Amino acid sequence: MRLLLSVLLITFGLSFHASADEALSLTPQETYDLVQTQGDQMLFIDVRDPVEIMFIGFTDVADKNIPFMLADRSKFLSDKGRFAMHPNPDFTASVEQALKDKGLSKDALIVTMCRSGSTRGKPSADFLLERGFTNVKYIDHGFQGSSSKEGKKAGMRIVNGWQNDGLPWSMTLNPEKIYQP
Repeated sequence: MRLLLSVLLITFGLSFHASADEALSLTPQETYDLVQTQGDQMLFIDVRDPVEIMFIGFTDVADKNIPFMLADRSKFLSDKGRFAMHPNPDFTASVEQALKDKGLSKDALIVTMCRSGSTRGKPSADFLLERGFTNVKYIDHGFQGSSSKEGKKAGMRIVNGWQNDGLPWSMTLNPEKIYQP
């Protein structure tokens, strides 16, 4: 019994420590609900490149579009079939300014969202945690969700995510929220 209790305590301790070092995920619905109830006490940012947003859509529920990575249209990666992506050098300063604009500190809840949740959503949240922001989460499955694995729509992003959960979004971009360098 002692051994079992010790293993549980160690496991809990390790998982608690990991969560303090890494951003935790929220579902799109949890994020939407938080914005509805605590929107003035948090910052919800879409971290996708604005050109990506232009072709996929945006939710005006987000406070701001602050890209974590920017597409380098001068460098096409033939082996990957896409443009290179580089860190946005203004990311941290832009997040700080967005917090300031809302009257919030680095301790306020920040939620990041990318297309799928894993490529830029979680990395951007972890990046902010490493820079002294204390309460950062990301949206699991992001804006567009996961790809279907089978059927006529295999490969299409129709499983989960902000769009597929029926949350508000549009193809119309809000010029006051979209990133404009």
